[in-house]
Amino acid sequence: MRQYFRELKNNLADNYYQFRIDTDQNPYQIRFRKKPFRILFILSHMRSGSSLLTHLLNSNPEIIGYGETHINYASELDFKTLIFKVYRTMKDYQMNHKYVLDKVLHNHKFLADDFLVSDQVYSLFLIREPQRTLASILEIKPHLNEEKALTYYQERLEILESYAKLINNKKRSFFITYEQLINQSDLVLNSLKFFLETQDSFSEQYETLKTTGMRGIGDSSENIKAGHIIRNRKQSDIKISSELVEKATYSFRQCFTTLSTHCSTIETLGEF
Repeated sequence: MRQYFRELKNNLADNYYQFRIDTDQNPYQIRFRKKPFRILFILSHMRSGSSLLTHLLNSNPEIIGYGETHINYASELDFKTLIFKVYRTMKDYQMNHKYVLDKVLHNHKFLADDFLVSDQVYSLFLIREPQRTLASILEIKPHLNEEKALTYYQERLEILESYAKLINNKKRSFFITYEQLINQSDLVLNSLKFFLETQDSFSEQYETLKTTGMRGIGDSSENIKAGHIIRNRKQSDIKISSELVEKATYSFRQCFTTLSTHCSTIETLGEF
């Protein structure tokens, strides 16, 4: 009987979300809402600190999201799926947030990318230096070898560059590094408030979610459950060959330059 009522409740909730979301052809608009949603993407790579950034963002009352939704985006119409999936997961019935958040860490998730130039789509680019990134990737993906980890990292940075060039709009794209997020947290968080035009400020403290630590959604380590930024992180025992680090560093620097040119940054945010 308990299972029956649980399923009934879930079906009623699904019908409610579908009723509000699917009745308007505008991919950013839903029933009973005056302003359209803005879509907020974290465009990054594995082991970049994207789960931390997700939690910091989601703790702002104007943003809702929980991590990777694994949606394959072919057009703006897929934002309806995003809105449904996020609200269904978060169990929020007001649906009055300014931004609906997704983070995308893999190249195959965008079957098309022209929707990135929409005025309603905002993108946060986040990258991390290669040595610690590659070691961390190998820790969570032990079936990969160094070469495959490097290939993923280089190909992902190359795609991130192409997204930044496509958007080419500093009002809707913002670039930070993991090192800035950890070591210049106040500046980054203040910049996010300015960039996203939120009423509330961002804080180093965040609320954990029922999805926090779940594999396939984000970071599954204990650190993400702390509810605040942790700066003293453990060192990896995995050593990456100097040759691979050199190749990855070249890709990182190239991506850093491209993103700094086409996106706003903590240094240039007030200039656009």
